[in-house]
Amino acid sequence: MGAGTRRVVKQLSRRSVFLIVALLVQVCVLAVAIRIFADNFYIFSILSIAASAAAVGWILNDSSKPAYKLAWIIPILIVPVFGGLFYLFLGRVRIGKRLRKDLQEFSSHGSAHRSEDLALGQSQTDLPPLAARQSHYLAAFVGSPLYAGTKATYFASGEAALEEMLKRLKAARQAIFLEFFIIEEGSMWGRILEVLEEKASQGVDVRVMYDDFGCIERLDKGYPALLKAKGIDCAVFNPLVPIFSSDMNHRDHRKILVIDNAVGFTGGINLADEYINLKSPFGHWKDNALMLEGPGVASLTSMFLRLWQGVKKDQDPRTFAPSALPFPEARGFVQPFEDSPLDNEAVGEHVYLNIIGCAQKYLFITTPYLILDNGMTTAICLAAKGGVDVRIITPRIPDKWYVHLVSRSNYPELLRAGVRIFEYTPGFIHGKTLIADDAHGVVGTINLDFRSLYLHFECGVWMYGSDAISSMKEDFLNTQARCVEIKQIDLDREGGGKKALASVLRLFSPLM
Repeated sequence: MGAGTRRVVKQLSRRSVFLIVALLVQVCVLAVAIRIFADNFYIFSILSIAASAAAVGWILNDSSKPAYKLAWIIPILIVPVFGGLFYLFLGRVRIGKRLRKDLQEFSSHGSAHRSEDLALGQSQTDLPPLAARQSHYLAAFVGSPLYAGTKATYFASGEAALEEMLKRLKAARQAIFLEFFIIEEGSMWGRILEVLEEKASQGVDVRVMYDDFGCIERLDKGYPALLKAKGIDCAVFNPLVPIFSSDMNHRDHRKILVIDNAVGFTGGINLADEYINLKSPFGHWKDNALMLEGPGVASLTSMFLRLWQGVKKDQDPRTFAPSALPFPEARGFVQPFEDSPLDNEAVGEHVYLNIIGCAQKYLFITTPYLILDNGMTTAICLAAKGGVDVRIITPRIPDKWYVHLVSRSNYPELLRAGVRIFEYTPGFIHGKTLIADDAHGVVGTINLDFRSLYLHFECGVWMYGSDAISSMKEDFLNTQARCVEIKQIDLDREGGGKKALASVLRLFSPLM
């Protein structure tokens, strides 16, 4: 077999190809069924239209965002024979029965874990009123405790974060919990895996969890068995099934690394070589990470263990109590939080909106995608109109051209309100951060798009008065210096066809 033939066979054997083929087969089966019943197509079309009308009624009465409703109602009305069926298969925002059943342990045991965590957290009375409002929301409605005495260190690149991760991993004595949306074999993961294997051989409890959709092009289906042979326990979130299902909408987009319940990492980076610029598919990859040391790490540990329990059906889950000893150099407060589609609480969006509403002097945002609903757009514009210095950094080189078009379609309204928008010219910016007034800051996994805000499992850390916030601001300003500022005149130069396409895509942006 020649090299060319082997490459073709390898491409055809990829899991993504199998999934696409399986879905196309289902579409063909539906088409054949319609052809077989062609004599009764009139009855079939009437029933389908009735189903589409029912779907529209369901959508209108659902609690979803108006933009998401519109994005589905339009194709249903255009193609009423099939639109309702596709919505039933793929359009539901609420998590499907199969996935919900699989995560029942995660959902049911979460409140008990959170109650224990909250009992050890800090009181909101130690915060000024605006910060206390944010903290109270996260504690009372999300179950995320507030911590003092936890040091937060910000890393302005994946390269810097990796070196610190390796240093801390080599010092592990009890447990290493690792959960990432993307893991890919290469230099970055290879260096980490080498340490994990060594630690597992020393009796350290090493667990790895990754999202199946995120790794479909990167890891083989049998990868958990390979890790098990190295002494590493592995869980795969939401294994892909080759049938149409709304469960495909929901992904574990979190990035968590916890070591001995004493050191924890989260942020934008995944474990693949582009995140440390050993590969450059979209120019220079600008990312970030946050390291916590002290009692607040317990929240990241708890997040991991709850989801692990749901995925693995672990009936005897390991638990850790937060350390009673604060980190001596820590300043300010941290409050790690999680967001999931298991409830109707858009935690990430509410955290962002609270910070935007608190900003009095400046608000700096970095995001790879700028797909905003009316509420978020209004909040950002009101801040700018009220005299707040609002700046947003997005990529100049996108990873998805159509999403970038939609992001740019949001620019005009923001520019008219006085928001300054910058595009990162060296490449793709993947960090997701908000900073306000040298006091509030968020680092996490939550993009400013519909999927992150409403469909995915996400996490982040809200900080008040932490030293990490000054590092975040410095990184923002350094990054801004490598950007081009976008003016309305730049948008006016774009062709009419590009603007028209962006307008159409914007209608369906909640589905991207």
